[in-house]
Amino acid sequence: MIAAPGPLRVELRLASGQCDSKGAHGCADAVYSNYYGDADYPVTKVLREPVYVEVRILERTDPNLVLLLEHCWATSTASPLSLPQWSLLVDGCPYRDDRYQTSLVPVDASSGLLFPSHYKRFIVQMFTFVDPESFVPLKETVFIHCSTAVCHPSATDRCEQRCNSGKQRRSIAPVVKRSPEEKAIVSSKPVVLTSTELTATDQRLHSEVPSSLRYGLLGVAACVLLVSILALAVACVKPSPMELKCV
Repeated sequence: MIAAPGPLRVELRLASGQCDSKGAHGCADAVYSNYYGDADYPVTKVLREPVYVEVRILERTDPNLVLLLEHCWATSTASPLSLPQWSLLVDGCPYRDDRYQTSLVPVDASSGLLFPSHYKRFIVQMFTFVDPESFVPLKETVFIHCSTAVCHPSATDRCEQRCNSGKQRRSIAPVVKRSPEEKAIVSSKPVVLTSTELTATDQRLHSEVPSSLRYGLLGVAACVLLVSILALAVACVKPSPMELKCV
């Protein structure tokens, strides 16, 4: 959650507000009205529960600045360079190979923010990393990272990122290389997958299986149950040679 050094200071934080409607975009004001503090971590989520992410520029008052998200991804450790990794946003747009794609939340003048262009918001559905052979969850903890850039609108760079028709990115202006001082990588604190929503079968597994294996088997049971209800195959896409992401 700490900003990068240098002239550009950016923060990634998780919102703790509640949304009662199915469409989270309809209650963005409520969701992004409160945020988790240091004492609230690790934040716990159940499988596919929304994780509300906000990235913002700190200590800048220029209304013309535009925050861009170049790439956002998840890892199982605090290091943004660690493996496995799973892409959430690519060139500012939802990663198209993700069955449960990240959702972008518009931030405009109606948000009530003093500098709306200094903010980016998106929603991730909680997931975990699984073993490629057994499909047993190996990592219960997820960290979210974003590489960011500050853009100054000009005749050659309109600072626009557009996501249309499944395309990852369409920009009106040509890509402009920016100096390192205008870039930063920010990370979240840990988000932990929990099993608060257990079926009777899950509860039996929890009581009979050693603690080191419980969460992994619970994740498999949850995936199997969802498959039988929805009659759809659970999509597990390989983000690294060693582990998979299962959602």
